[in-house]
Formats: sequence, structure tokens, C-alpha cells
Amino acid sequence: MKPFAQSLRLMGNTFTITVVAANNSIAQRSIDTAVAEIRRIEQLLTTFSSDSQTSRINENAGVAPVAVDREVFGLIERSIAISKITQGAFDITYGSIDKSLWNFDKGMRSLPSKEEALKRVHLINYNNIILDKVNATVFLKEKGMRIGFGGIGKGYAAEMAKALLVKEGVKSGIINASGDLTAWGLQPGGKPWRIGISNPDRPQDIFSYLDISGKAVATSGNYEKYVMIGGKKYSHTIDPKTGLPISGIKSVTVISGNAEFADAMATPIAVMGIKAGLYLIDQIPDLHCIIIDDNNTIYTSKAINLN
Repeated sequence: MKPFAQSLRLMGNTFTITVVAANNSIAQRSIDTAVAEIRRIEQLLTTFSSDSQTSRINENAGVAPVAVDREVFGLIERSIAISKITQGAFDITYGSIDKSLWNFDKGMRSLPSKEEALKRVHLINYNNIILDKVNATVFLKEKGMRIGFGGIGKGYAAEMAKALLVKEGVKSGIINASGDLTAWGLQPGGKPWRIGISNPDRPQDIFSYLDISGKAVATSGNYEKYVMIGGKKYSHTIDPKTGLPISGIKSVTVISGNAEFADAMATPIAVMGIKAGLYLIDQIPDLHCIIIDDNNTIYTSKAINLN
């Protein structure tokens, strides 16, 4: 038995799927199964295709409820629950400012004004997502509202692909969605899977290792996506309440039993800030995090053991 890996672009990100198998053809079948599942989820959640369920919900904002698959309905329900526990620091209705206010391409030369940002953020409000459980419909109350699954979709897809592989008898593997990953089983030599935690200033340098078998990990860092304006780095992590980038935190790594939950919690912890973020993490069973601030000080939640 040995590990086989394949990387490809899915959901606008690089996914690397690793499975432990007896030979290449068995491994390839498993990898193809995982890829098909991720592509299926991408079709449901993408905002780049006008006929996806997400796009239909957005098109009908302020107009009419849209019937969706129970799967999409459930993901929206769980997203709203995360909005509640993070007091709105996580909010899938951020879509209303996603491309119009912030595009984070290198051509961006100035920040939007505080007034302009605040004018847009009034549309960000998870309380204005109206769910009808009986009919599985979703209605966005305000015209111009948009939802997007950028903060939870990759983790959800990784979790679903893993579940399918486990069901098909794949005993060990990793689904890595651009740093949001879930790992199960052991390496062929019997050791747990390990990951390196990157130094945010030099992402190629590892400052610590973490055993991750049976766990999911997600990282939100300002070294992945940012713009430089006037010599200052602005993170792609936006505070939904102000519409402006957060500052003070370089990276947040969240460890959980579930990739969807880890993915969804990484950004809001950065938005909430170190003290409030760690306090929240410590209230939730089986949830841990590592925060690195702008001065390279490392903060960890309870019961984290860095090697």
C-alpha cells in the first residue's frame, strides 16, 4: 500500500486528493470518485454559472423564494447557525460586496471610502435569509442581496468527498482544498498524517507540525490574497459590519473534526480578533485554533500541542 496523489483546479481552487491504495488503477478510481463529487457540489454552489441554485437564489432576491435541494438548504441552515455563534462575523450574504467593492486584483490602487463601504454592507445580513423548511425554499428579503459559499464551500466539498471515499472502503487519505483539508486513517508506515503550519511572512517556511489524522484543518491568512496600497498590505478578509479589511492578524488556523466547520470558522475568528476569537473557540468542544498576529506572536486555544 502506498499514497497516490493528484492535484487539479476545482471550485476555483487547487484541490489535492491523496489516497492510500494497493496500486495506481485502484487509486485513480477513488480519486475520480472524489473529483466527481466535488464537481457536483461546485455545480450547486457556484455563482459563476447563471443556472446554479445559488445564482437562482440571488437573481430572485427581493422577488420570490426559490426551491432548492435539501442539501443546499441544509448548508444554508448551518451557515446561518455559524453566523449566530460568531455574531455575524461569518455571513454568506457577503456576496453583495464581493466583486463590486473588493476584487483584490493587483490593479486595485485605492481603498473604497468608509462611507462607500458602509453603504454596501447594509445588504449583508443573514437575518434577511428567509428559510421555509417544509418546502425547502430560500428567499433573500432585500433586492441586491447575494449569497456566496466562499467561506464554507471548499470545506463542505472536502468533507463530502471524504465521506464518499470512506463509504467506498478507502481506509486512508487526505482531501486538501487549497489549505482547507481533511485527513483520515494513517500513512502506509502506520504514522498519523502531519501538516506543517506556515510562517505567514514566508509561506514556504514551516514553523510547526501538527498531527491531523481524523481531523480537519483550515487556514485563513493575509499572505494568500491581498493588495498593497500605499505600501500597506490589506488582507482579503473583510469585516461584514464595516465592509473594510481586517488588520492585526496574519493568519488563523482552525482544527476541528469536520472540514466544513473548520473552513467556516477560520475567517470569522480573524474578524472577531484574538481575544474574542480564542474565547469563542474555547467554548466549542473539539475546536482549536492557532492565531499569528502582525508581530508574529503566536496565540493558541486550550489543549493545542505544537511540535
